Amino acid sequence: MPIHIELVTQEKKIFEELEADMIIVPAAEGEMGVLPNHAPILTTMTFGELIVRKGNAEERFAIYGGVVDIRPDKVVVLADTADSSFALDLEQAQEARARAQKMLEEGVPEAENREAQLALRRAQLAIKVSNKMRNSGSMLRILDEDE
Repeated sequence: MPIHIELVTQEKKIFEELEADMIIVPAAEGEMGVLPNHAPILTTMTFGELIVRKGNAEERFAIYGGVVDIRPDKVVVLADTADSSFALDLEQAQEARARAQKMLEEGVPEAENREAQLALRRAQLAIKVSNKMRNSGSMLRILDEDE
């Protein structure tokens, strides 16, 4: 029995797969693997990587916080923001990381310091997810019906 997953942000539905085999969630308590018939759980997510597996195919997402509702037959990820690994621009993420590091090194007012730290965390996660996809050349992308 497969598991249905929906990944949604405030703006739109990012991804949906009706028959995933496994989902790995960046829960606030740590990475959590979800298989069909999982016990119901509602938990928060931290910055991390969401992985959806179906057979030999895999889709990865950079998740920047949110909530996940896990039921025996369905997982609904309500992400603050999320990016597909295939939509991430490695060069752009590296530039964002460099800008954020420069701001933190130069010293900025407290309000801007928090934003710079957040930008640095986002860029580092985007780089990590992008590099994992580039290095896993054997993985395939799960296509949704619009593609």
